[in-house]
Amino acid sequence: MSDNEPMRQDKGIEVVTFGCRLNTYESEVMRREASAAGLGELSGGAIIFNTCAVTAEAVRQAKQSIRKARRENPEARIIVTGCAAQTGPQDFVAMDEVDLVLGNEEKLKSHSYRALPDFGVNLFEKARVNDIFSVRETASHMVDAIEGRARAFVQVQNGCDHRCTFCIIPYGRGNSRSVPMGAVVEQVKRLAGNGYAEVVLSGVDMTSYGADLPGAPRLGRLVKAILRQVPDVKRLRLSSIDSIEADDELLEVVASEKRLMPHLHLSLQAGDDLTLKRMKRRHLRDDSIRFCAEVRRLRPDIVFGADIIAGFPTETEEMFRRSLDIVEECGLTHLHVFPFSPREGTPAARMPQVRREVVKERAARLRAVGEAAYRRHLEALAGTSQSILIERDGLGRTEGFTLAAIEAGQPGEIIEAVVTGHDGTQLQAVPLAARAA
Repeated sequence: MSDNEPMRQDKGIEVVTFGCRLNTYESEVMRREASAAGLGELSGGAIIFNTCAVTAEAVRQAKQSIRKARRENPEARIIVTGCAAQTGPQDFVAMDEVDLVLGNEEKLKSHSYRALPDFGVNLFEKARVNDIFSVRETASHMVDAIEGRARAFVQVQNGCDHRCTFCIIPYGRGNSRSVPMGAVVEQVKRLAGNGYAEVVLSGVDMTSYGADLPGAPRLGRLVKAILRQVPDVKRLRLSSIDSIEADDELLEVVASEKRLMPHLHLSLQAGDDLTLKRMKRRHLRDDSIRFCAEVRRLRPDIVFGADIIAGFPTETEEMFRRSLDIVEECGLTHLHVFPFSPREGTPAARMPQVRREVVKERAARLRAVGEAAYRRHLEALAGTSQSILIERDGLGRTEGFTLAAIEAGQPGEIIEAVVTGHDGTQLQAVPLAARAA
């Protein structure tokens, strides 16, 4: 994407994206497929909601946005898809504001969007949501750009074979399936050729990559192949990984390849062994601590983020304190805190629940610990040189994914800069060229 070539968009189609990076990528595929189906030609336009189901709050926010969109766009056709639509289609079918509900597989196909009455088809049901577990493959959907983004996302995997007791996502995404290595490399090559300096690999359970492919290549081999075959990609980043599944080749490339960004977001979820067992996780507390120490030895500039749930069923104060302590013991910087949210149909929803006020209080304490760790991280970067990818005017991110204010460059450009300080939430930096002058 060059400075003088704005990203093309079908003005009659708006896509509202909730949730993960995979949804962001899929929204671009949806925009293209909906345009091919002719949705951009509708007199009132079309608004597509790509929802998230990770928490009850995410579903509530989606419904709120749908109602607001209907009030503000009475003539528009509203389509709802994504994980919340896949796991609870009737919730959206029951909304008068919604014209069509599509499943996660259907949303990626142009013919699904032709079910709207404007196309002269009135025999379809309002919901078109098939059994996601019947899907055996993940196709490579090529995109040329990501709307409004300085970095591009590439899907390498979808679905999950694990059944963590708190998680509804496998019921929205189906079983794990991988995009063939060659197709991933071609997609990265295409985006790098279109001017994207940074590409983020995304998936639901990325470290399970390749188990369903011939020869069972692991994620590390895929990353190596991308970096070897796409020399034009300046920065390659991984989205969330499960540290217990990280393979030796992945650790090798983390240690040796500077184009792989020194930032890993870990799916830890808790710091207490009994809680982890009740979550049906595949790691224990010491596994997480050991992994972070080993990666930090291999790549001293590594920055860790993590997902942690506060107030999981049966969690005592002592168990919760172990989750608080693991922030420091693992050296976590970017913390995503989730107050436990019971999802209907999951085993954890049937376990003895922690009182909601306790859940909220623990989440607040965990966030406070995370914020203190993040401030220490900001302070440690004072005076250092950083490569900053500009996301929008005056704002970018370092290689370690730390937010930085900098008055230089255009979105998508990488600027070499010196950190002069921070305001508690982001770094303040000046370009090296300006510093020298």
